[in-house]
Amino acid sequence: MEVGFLGLGIMGKAMAANLLRHGFRVTVWNRTLSKCEELVAMGATVGDTPVAVVAKCKYTIAMLSDPSAALSVVFDKDGVLEQIGEGKGYVDMSTVDAATSCKISEAVKQKGGAFVEAPVSGSKKPAEDGQLVILAAGDKALYDDMVPAFDVLGKRSFFLGEIGNGAKMKLVVNMIMGSMMNAFSEGLCLADKSGLSPQTLLDVLDLGAVANPMFKMKGPSMLQGSYNPAFPLKHQQKDMRLALSLGDETAVAMPVAAAANEAFKKARSLGLGDLDFSAVHEVLKGAGGSA
Repeated sequence: MEVGFLGLGIMGKAMAANLLRHGFRVTVWNRTLSKCEELVAMGATVGDTPVAVVAKCKYTIAMLSDPSAALSVVFDKDGVLEQIGEGKGYVDMSTVDAATSCKISEAVKQKGGAFVEAPVSGSKKPAEDGQLVILAAGDKALYDDMVPAFDVLGKRSFFLGEIGNGAKMKLVVNMIMGSMMNAFSEGLCLADKSGLSPQTLLDVLDLGAVANPMFKMKGPSMLQGSYNPAFPLKHQQKDMRLALSLGDETAVAMPVAAAANEAFKKARSLGLGDLDFSAVHEVLKGAGGSA
């Protein structure tokens, strides 16, 4: 199976590499073409532009940073729309809002192509291990065609129906994750300021009802002040903003998420946006007077 892959950031690079390791023929593109070199060494070919990739491949996957990037790759000069058409499918796995997905879907369908949105739950390590959770919606026939690729990229894929549902589900998931990270950071700070061992707190949490992989994976590095980016904080804050906008549209009160978003915004203002989203801990440590 031959697929195109647009966007080789932290997630996209790991996902494209997984496809190559499992025998897929992959043509890649990235704005910074030098990021393609490692994948070329694994057997990928390079397209100079998004339109070149779509022209070559029946199926093209995109994994881009935000709604602006997702729209640009489709609508700008040398973009996806210039070659998408009958018999071709476009799968956007970026985390965007539902309105962005709907705009892309309508444009692709007008050209005769098929579209699926398929944002993922999971960060760098699950992407490398093929353990993502894929939240797909849109053209069911294209989804079925992509299942072999989704089975390589993820441990499970969900088909959620009409376009927009995948985007909404992903925003809800990341809103919960961001809120949890803030509560976790506050707990670590409170334990420390109360004379307790934060490491012991991690051990206690791991044995109780709130044990979860995120606390187990992020906690030790947070205590060391190490924030190598598996999921950059700037992207987490973007997802909080989009989730809060969805809350505005649906008249859902989200005071916890709103407070968490302010902490992520503060972290960005302090220059922490390119670090892992767990670096919000530094903001909360500062608020507690221990920074």
